[in-house]
Amino acid sequence: MRIVFMGTPDFAEESLRALLEAGEDVAAVFTQPDKPRGRGMQESFSPVKTLAVERGIPVYQPATFKDGAATELLRTLAPELLVVVAYGRILPQTFLDVAKYGSINVHGSLLPKYRGAAPIQWAVLNGDKTTGVSVQYMAAAMDAGDVIASRETEIGEFETSGELFDRLAVMGADLLVRTLRDIDAGAAPRTPQDHSAATYTRPLARDDSPIDWDQSPRAIIKHICGLEPWPVATAELGGQTFKIHAADYSDRTTHKAPGTIVAAGKDGVTVACADGQTVRITQLQAPGKKRMSAADYLLGHTLPVEG
Repeated sequence: MRIVFMGTPDFAEESLRALLEAGEDVAAVFTQPDKPRGRGMQESFSPVKTLAVERGIPVYQPATFKDGAATELLRTLAPELLVVVAYGRILPQTFLDVAKYGSINVHGSLLPKYRGAAPIQWAVLNGDKTTGVSVQYMAAAMDAGDVIASRETEIGEFETSGELFDRLAVMGADLLVRTLRDIDAGAAPRTPQDHSAATYTRPLARDDSPIDWDQSPRAIIKHICGLEPWPVATAELGGQTFKIHAADYSDRTTHKAPGTIVAAGKDGVTVACADGQTVRITQLQAPGKKRMSAADYLLGHTLPVEG
């Protein structure tokens, strides 16, 4: 089957790699225009473009879809199927309708839950026990198409968004390859979504970083896990704003106000939270410093303790 693939980040790169390893005919790749990255802000390729260039696949990076030029280009490529994975832009219906067998998408949630951006991060942030991936036919409304297949997985209690992202990228790629076989055989189902059960997510921002110590220990730990590796949870400790990379549950109870440091030592930094409970910070990053264990930080620094 002649495929045009559209995607940009690591999550999409995993699906493109799986298609190539499965021997699928990927005629061309569309990805977002190159953007400045890194400290030097030099333009660099997206993960999808990097792989496509390595494999000698033509790459197209339209700046807009409004003038119809990208749609005409797609027509000249004559795809039988358009595969879209984390492309990063809303595509017009005229573009999606070009391929003979339509357009399909790999999404990092169990649709109709978590339509939109950052579904993987929000599953962790919200403390969900399970999540998954879905392959859907694309429709005019965002992530509202008929579902072809889905796969569920448990979320580890301390699993970060980054770790879950990597797992779901592999799961999604495997499910995509299986789905293409079903489409090619004419055996792919179409299950309409229950739109009344749909929920929506938004992109994360640095404003989401500060920890609210008035929350339960689990909510705080999920906040930390959900924002790892970006934008990373933050907390003010001893007058400095630290990045908080990891935390654990603590048996200690306290009458101190939420946000108060109640212990600091070889086990980490224990902070009061809701209902007299506490959370123990185990990995942190001081301003201008590297990430390290809280215990190592305390070897050379002190924090005000109100035990």
